Amino acid sequence: MQLFSRLMPREGRFFELFNEHAAFVAEGGIAISDLLHSFSDAQACNGRIAHISEIEHAADRVTRRTTELLHKTFVTPFDRDDIHRLISRMDDILDLIQDAAESLMLYDIRHLPPEAAHLADLVKLCCERVQSAVKLMSSMRNAPAILALCEDIDGLESDADRVMRSAISRLFREEPDVRQVIKLQAVYELLETATDRCQDVADLIEGVVLENG
Repeated sequence: MQLFSRLMPREGRFFELFNEHAAFVAEGGIAISDLLHSFSDAQACNGRIAHISEIEHAADRVTRRTTELLHKTFVTPFDRDDIHRLISRMDDILDLIQDAAESLMLYDIRHLPPEAAHLADLVKLCCERVQSAVKLMSSMRNAPAILALCEDIDGLESDADRVMRSAISRLFREEPDVRQVIKLQAVYELLETATDRCQDVADLIEGVVLENG
């Protein structure tokens, strides 16, 4: 039995893979913020939009490697379902960032109100804090710092929700073109939902810390 136990894979490279994926999440947050701050029209920003897609595809590969490792590993650093949920929910963040970027092209958007860039900044901040929290997960001695980061993400998500509601309200008051209202509302909602997914990751990390701390 002892020989069998020594031969079974233990833990593997899960934290390394988490960190690799979280770095892509942070990079995606920076990229969407840069895109919306420098936005002139979708055609002019094709390169930046393509770059966001490349980040998302690279993160997908990390997700697949994590899932494969999970199937091969006998003893995991924490609950197997939580490992799967963590990597999947981080992937959801980048899916939404990609969707927001590509919607600019899909909807042929030529002009963005300042609220869009504000929301993108909040996405960026949430993504950076996700990366910081994930980096600390390999040691439960970091529990207080991890929990503080999770609390920050919760506050940023609340800010994003308020910005989105205000932005949509202004659209309905001031934008005469109904098609523009529909297009911009969709972009706002994708950006705000990206912060929701960051909060989902924070909630999961908080649960892991409290359960294993």
